[in-house]
This record gives sequence, structure tokens and C-alpha cells, in this order.
Amino acid sequence: MRLKLVPSETSWDFFGKWKMWLGISVIMVAVSLTSFLTQGLNYGIDFRGGTTIRTESTLPVDVAAYRLALEPAGLGDISITEVFDPTFAADQNVAMVRIEAQEGDESVTGETVSAVETALRTLDPKMKFPSVESVGPKVSGELIRTAAIAVLMAITAVLIYIWMRFEWQFAVGAVAALVHDVILTLGIFSAVQIKFDLAIIAALLTIVGYSINDTVVVFDRVRENLRKYKTKLLSEVMNLSINETLSRTMMTSVTTLLALIALFVLGGDVIRGFVFAMIWGIIVGTYSSVFVASTILLFLGVKRDWSKKDPNAGGQYANIDA
Repeated sequence: MRLKLVPSETSWDFFGKWKMWLGISVIMVAVSLTSFLTQGLNYGIDFRGGTTIRTESTLPVDVAAYRLALEPAGLGDISITEVFDPTFAADQNVAMVRIEAQEGDESVTGETVSAVETALRTLDPKMKFPSVESVGPKVSGELIRTAAIAVLMAITAVLIYIWMRFEWQFAVGAVAALVHDVILTLGIFSAVQIKFDLAIIAALLTIVGYSINDTVVVFDRVRENLRKYKTKLLSEVMNLSINETLSRTMMTSVTTLLALIALFVLGGDVIRGFVFAMIWGIIVGTYSSVFVASTILLFLGVKRDWSKKDPNAGGQYANIDA
């Protein structure tokens, strides 16, 4: 007997309370924007500026021990990452120690770097420090702008693709869902003050791609069924389409979540923020594909070659050609 997350055939009414779903989304977006505008994000070293010290030791890297050794220095936000490379020798253990810029300083001072090196040599007296690199506030500001541009360009590219692939109503629904997902992700990071760095930007771009994948699958089935069922109301066609793709959507989302939860539990502090963003993004992305993108499409309407009006939607609808 095969395991099924949802029955093979369902007939759930996803649009009987479409106004309620849109209302919930509007409230969540408003709360997220309020949190973002009032308390902002807890930016990591990538966006605040700081110094990266590369360490090399013959002893295995113990991130917890490194952090404990540096704790008495009171340097604020410290990120420690072990570096893996197949070209390294068996006794070549490399780590990257990132220290945030101290208040009032353009970058970490030489005295601070020396204090870090002294503290880490208590773990391994022969530890080497091959490189020290600093990122100033100006570069960090440029990174923030570049990251924002990257997310906006990704959403714009999706808008153009969906517009060319389907019709403008589909594109508006898809982009609204993407903006919804990005805002809610920024909102949860602002609300709980999880460190926000370049890895989270990568997660946001991944979420955009994942969410649009679900949305395109649903929209493609909607277009097929609009040709197949020429006398059905748009709300009926969309309900049918979502029910037909629901099993695939749930299986994809749940299997992805299983892998992400394992990474969140076992992956350690280095990738926990990225994985949390992905978990949250998968959940809201699946939700928005059904209850945001599709509901907006229902509200806007899709033209068809007959004049019967759908009482649950906002427009008249005509046939869609390939």
C-alpha cells in the first residue's frame, strides 16, 4: 500500500472563502512590513562591515571551542566557519573567523586582531593566520543595495516570463505571490531578529524560484482545463486544476521540508539561518501558490469566448490560445 499525503482525487473548494484567504495574507503582509519598518533586520557581518581572519591549524576545527576562546574579548557578533577543500592536506584544518566592526571604528583594529590571534593560540600554539581581510561600512552598504537589486531583478524576470508564457492576469497573480513570500520572509526575520546575511539573500532567490515553480504548474493546468471545459465557470476550472495538482504540490513540498528539517537540526549554526529561511519559504510559497496567486487570477478574470459571468470572480473570461 502506497503512502499518500492527500487522496488521489479531491474536490475541495479552495475559493469558497477567497476573500478570507486574501484578508489573512494582507494582515500577514501588514504585520511583516510594520516589524521591518519599526525594528528592522538583524544584519550580519556581511551587511554591517567587519574583519575576516583565516586560521590554519594541525588540530581539527572545533567551532564551539573557538567561540568559547573568543568570548572573553567581548567582540560582539562573531561567525566561525570551517573551510573544506579536497586539496587540503590531512593535517590542514582551515577556518574563517568573522568579527563585526566595533562601534566607532571603520574596521577591526590591529590590536583586536592580535587579541583574537592570541586567544585562538590557546587552543593550538602553532596555529597560523594566513590572511586578514576587512569589509568597511561603505562596501556593506553596496552589498545591501546589490542584494535588493538581485531580488527585484529575479521578480521582474518572473513577471516577464509569466506574461509571455500565459497572459498578464497570470503574471500579476504570480508576482503578487512572490512579493508576498519575500515580504513574509523578511517579516519573520525582523520579528525574531535572526541574523540576516548574504546566505539569506541566496535563500530568498531560491524561494522565488521554488514558489514560481508551484505557481506555474497550477497555472499550466488551469490553462489546459480552460480549453477542455469551455462552459465551466473560472472558479470551477481553477478549483479542479488545484485539486488535480494538489498531490504533486504536497509531495514536492513535504519531501523538500523533510530534507530541510534534517539540515536545520543537524547542520549546525553556520547554515541554520539559511535553512530556516528555506523552511519558511517553502511553507509560505506553497500557501501563496494556491491562496494568493490563484485567488488574484480569479479576481482579475481570464477572457473567454462567451459572456457568462462567474459570481466568484472579478471579470469575464475568453478562450486562451497556446
